[in-house]
Amino acid sequence: MSSHEVDDKSPSIVRDFSKCVLCRRCVATCKKVQQIGAIDNGGRGFESCITTTYGKSLNDVNCTFCGQCIESCPVGALHEKENIAEVNEKLKDPNTYVIVQTAPAVRVALGEEFGMKIGTNVAGQMVSALKRLGFNKVFDTNTGADFTIMEEATEFVKRLKENDNLPMTTSCCPAWIKYTEMEYPENMPHLSSCKSPHQMFGAILKSYYAEKNNIPKDSIYVVSVMPCVAKKYERSREEMNVDGISDVDAVITTRELARMIKQANIEFTELEDEEFDNPMGEATGAAAIFGTTGGVMEAALRTAYELITGKELKEIDFKEVRGEKGIKKAVVQIGDKKVRVAVAHGLGNARKVSEEIKQGKADYDFLEVMACPGGCVMGGGQPIKSSKIRREVDVRQKRAKAIYSIDEKSAIRKSHENPVLKQIYKEYIGAPGGHKAHELLHTEYSKKAKYNI
Repeated sequence: MSSHEVDDKSPSIVRDFSKCVLCRRCVATCKKVQQIGAIDNGGRGFESCITTTYGKSLNDVNCTFCGQCIESCPVGALHEKENIAEVNEKLKDPNTYVIVQTAPAVRVALGEEFGMKIGTNVAGQMVSALKRLGFNKVFDTNTGADFTIMEEATEFVKRLKENDNLPMTTSCCPAWIKYTEMEYPENMPHLSSCKSPHQMFGAILKSYYAEKNNIPKDSIYVVSVMPCVAKKYERSREEMNVDGISDVDAVITTRELARMIKQANIEFTELEDEEFDNPMGEATGAAAIFGTTGGVMEAALRTAYELITGKELKEIDFKEVRGEKGIKKAVVQIGDKKVRVAVAHGLGNARKVSEEIKQGKADYDFLEVMACPGGCVMGGGQPIKSSKIRREVDVRQKRAKAIYSIDEKSAIRKSHENPVLKQIYKEYIGAPGGHKAHELLHTEYSKKAKYNI
């Protein structure tokens, strides 16, 4: 690949060599923070460039598509694979029923693209903007996160009782999944079989929701607004479908949504708050905290506790799994059981826990991993902050604080108490972890080659 060629082969990341100024920030992030080394320095003198193994596309090397290189690039030489045009085409098509769903981390970062303070929760204005863009329905991925917790907690409780492939590791982060498939395929039995929240939600929208509202499932087009560029890769995986119909049809990042709003000349800061459409807009505080490191673990523990003990959990804040520490470990008392948990964020830390599992030294039963340092609030699709702002402001802390505030203010803070979730299980899915649930909400993974050379 020549030094001025555009690499757009991957579904997630585009590299435009002509814009690169050789600052090497992307290399430092990939090699030192994430410890992947998919990109590196190459050549000498006038031939110096940022390259990959044998100059191949990012799609053909050991890139996990976490997108942290994009966040570190000051000149736009790295950016997400844009899907705005195809989404706009579907919005214009009268024969397509376009549904959009938004991840929890998006609402606490989108406002930054319009000059609002870091960490401002703009959920109401975001919904208002999406409705003005022409989406038929605006739903909340948090509802999908509640389903994920119900399935994941059920799976964990079963594995814990049977001592089966412990520790069980979360499967919400597609970059973490790809990392495991490439770097530690022997650890794959430890992965939860649950799809990520937006994929689960897409499957429900194209089955239960379609049937309930007499909408042909093949006319539904699901758009996910995510803080993540790896989700673009995830939705394209052949495993992410039910009966040959993709769960999700397009993924756009927080940045892409901001561009769509600006292109439509919508005055975002002047918008009045609007609510998510029902019934798929009802979610819990547990779902909201998915957006920050430790949030999936905490949400799962709230449900696992009551599944194991059959008793109401009074103190629902598991603060032991919160915070900035790269790897957090804790022992949680659930009835007469001491459940050992761990949380890791950033792929550099993921390597450490992966080695522990591989060598049989993992001293925990349940592990949460997020590829991006700080979790989804700092995802590769979030608003990019200059190094000056990052030095002056703890961006992660402000966005995470807003996420926890949503949880604290929620009327329902346990996923299994979501009335929409209860109704759909009763009417359509049946028992969590059952046959229908596995058909819609679970998947499987396979070993991936690190290099396609």
